[in-house]
Amino acid sequence: MMKVKGTEGLEWLRTIGVAIILAVFFRTFFFSSYIVDGESMMPTLENGNLLIINKIVDEIDDLTRFDVIVFHATPEDDFVKRIIGLPGDKVEYKNDVLYINNKAVKEPYLEKYKMGLNGENLTGDFTLKGISNGMSEVVPKDHIFVLGDNRKDSYDSRYFGFVPIENVVGKVNLRYWPIDEIDTDFNIIM
Repeated sequence: MMKVKGTEGLEWLRTIGVAIILAVFFRTFFFSSYIVDGESMMPTLENGNLLIINKIVDEIDDLTRFDVIVFHATPEDDFVKRIIGLPGDKVEYKNDVLYINNKAVKEPYLEKYKMGLNGENLTGDFTLKGISNGMSEVVPKDHIFVLGDNRKDSYDSRYFGFVPIENVVGKVNLRYWPIDEIDTDFNIIM
């Protein structure tokens, strides 16, 4: 079979065009790239880390406790934080220990920070009732409670309240920069 000269270049252009369309489609609907700006998630994530976010999160069943997520905090800003409380959870801190539904829960991702505190608490005591001005003892339906891992320097649900599920952009699936700190394991399984 003979090819007409010039059609090979057209085939290459068509292939490249389809690849670009597919890349834009996947980036728009499934994955996105983010740059960490700030220190609220240290030591887990640091300022300047580059992340890939899985955007296939459209209901509470897609989220689990301790997922690291990105959400719309304001119309202009997205935040990255860790899910601590799911709908219906009672969340409180006493003596630097997290209690979820009255059970103490370990947070191994905080050990690096706690070691350098010389007996000082990383996270101050609180209850949901106390930080919500008596409005709620549990995380409301269709909302989550989030904290930054750098508890002493994190603007999180202790200050701005519960995050509506509809504001969640996605889960952090990959830190790909710096290259020597590539990681995919941000979650803690209970």
